[in-house]
Amino acid sequence: MCINDEKSFEKENVFGLGLPNTAYAEYFIGNSYLNPLTEMGKCPVFLANVTFEPGCRNNWHIHHAKNGGGQILVCTAGEGWYQEEGKEAVSLQPGTVITIPANVKHWHGAKKNSWFSHIAIEVPGEETKNEWLEAVDDETYNGLE
Repeated sequence: MCINDEKSFEKENVFGLGLPNTAYAEYFIGNSYLNPLTEMGKCPVFLANVTFEPGCRNNWHIHHAKNGGGQILVCTAGEGWYQEEGKEAVSLQPGTVITIPANVKHWHGAKKNSWFSHIAIEVPGEETKNEWLEAVDDETYNGLE
């Protein structure tokens, strides 16, 4: 369900908005928010609720790993998009689970007319690192229906 009103979205976003995602803002078009659900270093798996304002999306990126690694997205509120390089974009709604293998170029974010949240789960692995790449261009993003 598309939700473009922030107050209505807050009622659906059960894991909370969190704080502005300033640490990674340069890798996003639009505003995003981060609410860690586990404490990095104290739990072997890091989980965070990531919220995107309507039209917000992250850049293309790759979760590199020598072994294991990758990311899992559990969509919890609003509507968004996920796309792997060379594939069609996938529409995301609450309940959608996306498993992103390590070393796959992809992006994700909100639809143009909806707030969107997902829980991002960093899959443990060997020699993991995130590589941020180019922004998702407006032509590609605006062409999604």
